[in-house]
Amino acid sequence: MEPLNRRDLLRTVAAIGVAAGAGRTLEAQTVSDTTRFFPGFKSFKVKTSGAEINGVVGGSGPPLLLLHGAPQSHVSWRLVAPKLAATRTVVVPDLRGYGDSSKPPDGENHVNYSKRAMALDNVEVMKHFGFDKFPVVGHDRGGRVTHRMALDHPDKVTHAGVLDIVPTHYLYTHFKIQFVQRYFHWFNYLRPAPGPENDLKAQNDAAKARATNEIQLEYLRTASDPANIHAMCEDYRASASIDLTYDEADMQKKIACPLLVLWGEKGAYPDLYDVLGIWRERASKAYGKALPAGHNLQEDVPDMVLAEIQGLLKS
Repeated sequence: MEPLNRRDLLRTVAAIGVAAGAGRTLEAQTVSDTTRFFPGFKSFKVKTSGAEINGVVGGSGPPLLLLHGAPQSHVSWRLVAPKLAATRTVVVPDLRGYGDSSKPPDGENHVNYSKRAMALDNVEVMKHFGFDKFPVVGHDRGGRVTHRMALDHPDKVTHAGVLDIVPTHYLYTHFKIQFVQRYFHWFNYLRPAPGPENDLKAQNDAAKARATNEIQLEYLRTASDPANIHAMCEDYRASASIDLTYDEADMQKKIACPLLVLWGEKGAYPDLYDVLGIWRERASKAYGKALPAGHNLQEDVPDMVLAEIQGLLKS
């Protein structure tokens, strides 16, 4: 199958434009105390050069940064982070635009939701806690931020892990109709605002009305917030525009540190892609395997993810 011509892709993406909310700073809903999900952790708010990042921090000793995916928040790491905090200082933030972190204006060409901007946020968060070098593990969108962080800040990232993703540039330039069928939201969210935002608002409000446990309610507390919804769509719009520009400029760069690659054997990726093989093209020291889980590995098989992260940190 021939790769999708990037010029044609960007011409299509250009039609997206800057979302209707550009230039506005959107406010999130009332902040919830999520430390109830993280025994022994404390909440934090850190102002970075581009956002205000919310999260929790716990433990002591060497650092570790854990990044969540969409449409979740830092709460997705609740089953793993407290165990890692037995030997580490574990920092678990909300990405900008998600959870209770701030929602900056979109910026030209969605720049404020680029993975470069998100990566810098978290380098600055770790600096706030006194860490110039640290390992980072990211799931889903957080894995894409991890990838960019390892390229932009190789002097900061000592070890990296990505959970259930294939590099963004590869996905958009090696087109498979099966990917569109399984990941339709990747393309749906690229439509101009407020189309996808309105659809998601209705879907999430309905899900919130049906929610039966506190985890669902906590996720939907922010996921049903219009500001959060718009920011998440901007994240996807950035991935299909400015992030591709950044990625293409760095195609000769590889992740230099050890890279752990995990994916769910019950998810879509193993049927569509050679996950580890693709990452070995983008990293010098990639290794990993499938786990008996769906997309949300750290929630489906937390003890297995814990063991793999602990192995990475010893490498």
